[in-house]
Amino acid sequence: MTDLSSHEQPSHEQQLCRVAIIGGGLTGLFTATLLERVLQASPWSAQINIFEKSSGVGRLATRYRTDNQTSQQWQWAFGAQFFTAKTSSFQQFIAPWLESKLIQPWCAPVIDLKPISASKQSPDIQQKEQWDTGQARYISTPKMTSWGRALADELKHTVISFKTRVAPLTQSTQNQTNKHTELFDEQGDSLGHFDWVICTAPNAQAVALMADSGFTKQAKISEPQMQACYTLMLGWDNAHSLPETLNSQQQPAWDVAHVQDSIIDRLFIEHHKPNHDGLLPSITIHARNDWSEQHVDEDIEAVKAQLLQAAQQALDWNEDSTPSQIDCHRWRYAATVTETDKEALGILVDQKQQWIVSGDWCGQGNIESCYQMAKETAAVIKRSIGIKE
Repeated sequence: MTDLSSHEQPSHEQQLCRVAIIGGGLTGLFTATLLERVLQASPWSAQINIFEKSSGVGRLATRYRTDNQTSQQWQWAFGAQFFTAKTSSFQQFIAPWLESKLIQPWCAPVIDLKPISASKQSPDIQQKEQWDTGQARYISTPKMTSWGRALADELKHTVISFKTRVAPLTQSTQNQTNKHTELFDEQGDSLGHFDWVICTAPNAQAVALMADSGFTKQAKISEPQMQACYTLMLGWDNAHSLPETLNSQQQPAWDVAHVQDSIIDRLFIEHHKPNHDGLLPSITIHARNDWSEQHVDEDIEAVKAQLLQAAQQALDWNEDSTPSQIDCHRWRYAATVTETDKEALGILVDQKQQWIVSGDWCGQGNIESCYQMAKETAAVIKRSIGIKE
């Protein structure tokens, strides 16, 4: 995460490729990483700027609280809980972090859980599957945010500007003679001139950023449908205060529950994850995306109350096993609605203006899609500057 000026400047034989990436999520970080690798092995030199509106990178969100008496922590991965690596190229990409154990497989026992209802006095638990390394689910340790920070720290020719909101692009921002685009922040201050501009924001935000720009693929940005997700975070002071559904020797051991007949979709036991056993009991609960979308504009306290009631029916706690920590978060753009018979959109490229709109929503809406879209973007820029395969 350093400025090019702190490194050796490109020689007169080298040409400089200046790239702006709007958004410091995983798509942005993967794109910067792959572009640095592509340009490093070429006569070109990279100068990449990532503009991120928040104060952090990666968007693999982690929330935690500390017990003042014991200094132990509750911890919740309240965004993506895990990711898969189904393609050989993504497997190769993550290999260094697997070797360092920053990324680890999560071999979780999984159950189906039917909550208490009028006809059932206790939750019904049935074993569903056992995740294994054959088709692994991976997590970042010790926090889901750790990988994003590691990716950012390893960038050598990229500057990351935090708390920087890029103003919507317009046709007047580009110099038609040399294809350089000048970006501005929301205060109207210049952020610099760039050969390529890559927008990795969620598609609803990308629509607004590109609306008056003359972007040739503008209509396609709106094609993928995004849904919201509410996340409920619960914590208990110690293992003895957990409800029997989480602590009973009578029940099958489990880390992940698929919840049936509920507004809840899945439950995840955080302190069962690899390298998480020092945590206080922490449970992350994701609401169903369709339900979340229907309630996306409602008061979050009212939503939290509904989710808490559903969680109590699923976990069956009583007065002695009520969680001591309760929090709720709303993700407005959480999931991409995918159709099995329809091809993924792929990145959207305006070759004339040298702008690209990208993001996980251009694929399957998962972390591997972030990588695939970054790979497509790097290939487009590689071809544009004449680097052969």
